[in-house]
Amino acid sequence: MSKYYISPRFLDKLAVHITKNFLNLPGVRVPLILGIHGRKGEGKSFQCELVYERMGIEVVHMSAGELESPDAGDSARLIRLRYREAAELIRVRGKMVALMINDLDAGAGRFDATTQYTVNTQLVNGTLMNIADNPTNVQLPGSYDSTPLHRVPIIVTGNDFSTLYAPLVRDGRMEKFYWEPDRPDRVGIVGGIFAQDGLSQSDIEQLVDTFPNQAIDFFGALRSRLYDEQVRKFIHEVGFDQVSLRVVNSNDRPPEFQKPDFSLSHLKELGNEMVIEQQRVEQMRLGREYLGREYNETRRDDQTQLSETSANATRQNWSSSDRPESSRSTPASSNGHSGNGSSGSPSSSNSSNSSSIHFDPHTSTRLPRAASYEGSSSGSRLGLEMVQQVRDILRSGQKLGIEFVSDRRFRTNSWQSYATVHGNEAEAIAALEACLNEHDRDYIRLVGIDPNAKQRVLETIIQRPNGRN
Repeated sequence: MSKYYISPRFLDKLAVHITKNFLNLPGVRVPLILGIHGRKGEGKSFQCELVYERMGIEVVHMSAGELESPDAGDSARLIRLRYREAAELIRVRGKMVALMINDLDAGAGRFDATTQYTVNTQLVNGTLMNIADNPTNVQLPGSYDSTPLHRVPIIVTGNDFSTLYAPLVRDGRMEKFYWEPDRPDRVGIVGGIFAQDGLSQSDIEQLVDTFPNQAIDFFGALRSRLYDEQVRKFIHEVGFDQVSLRVVNSNDRPPEFQKPDFSLSHLKELGNEMVIEQQRVEQMRLGREYLGREYNETRRDDQTQLSETSANATRQNWSSSDRPESSRSTPASSNGHSGNGSSGSPSSSNSSNSSSIHFDPHTSTRLPRAASYEGSSSGSRLGLEMVQQVRDILRSGQKLGIEFVSDRRFRTNSWQSYATVHGNEAEAIAALEACLNEHDRDYIRLVGIDPNAKQRVLETIIQRPNGRN
């Protein structure tokens, strides 16, 4: 995997955390757990694997699916067992070993009232807290070994750590690292994906700039899609009824494929097709169509039930220095990777009032702007002031982004992208009106994006549910 790009920021954070846990620093309490959070598909786990390979570290893996079991206590016991296995590897092989748990929030987090909170969920949180507090004394249920263990650093990944039990993510136990690759990182990572395909540095940069809002795994899927045409041709040549025997149980040589067309124009064409499919998933929302209003109201009620207690507790235990700057101004509570879309971005921000935030792209300073228009009650149509705001953004040469967020997700700053428009006023107004109709009980904001600097320069909330301030 040496041909792949490793982000210097990612390498530094992981290397320092792991090394620090193997050093005896006098009078220093080192957090055992490093929590890497951010948007989905940004390569958190893969970057970890690259760092492990670079540093020669062995890893004991766990996944979110192992954090639940039909039998109470099994998941907590498994964590202890894997930790002790890692400690034994350190003793036997004399090299660094880490325990890695992927997608911790998916297995131990609670997203809304429909997420079942089981005894195993409680025990998983309690076990991780206990190991973080006593890393050299980790016992299996029913036995006791007084021999101290080697300290094993724990690396966990996830998207939204605000869903975890608040005492687990406090600074003394877990160090947080928000991973959002910047443009040089994205260019480097995508360059590694297409390293053997003959694309120039200029082509890589243009490809990244063509799809600025896509996660890193989008480009890996794009490369895979290039082979669809050849696979389709192979299936037609062999026959649908014979392809299984030819591929799985055949004495013939495996099929060989010619190198596909890796031209920039072809990549853009296939990439745009993938983006259209993404938009269809977002726009169809067949669950709402089939289940009707009851579906929406149930989801909103579930989110509201959990918002205050858990979110406030999490926010109080988070260190503001370890969170994206935008999250520090969150009005009521506490993510990791990075919500979706641009929602998890450090440049995203919420406001506890109707004022918008203006970002100076040269100084990264947030400047207050005039108060935004407060959307009227649910079901309202597009207002004249909203139309004027859309025109002002587009006529200044900026891209217009439309984002929405539910009442609960507003507290964690997890905005979702609805549409991005550049230059076309009619298209932008139509998209905004559609968003207002579909998300009549959600927060909605307009985002101005500098197309050259690839930075947000304006964010203004235009609709608040139930006329909230």
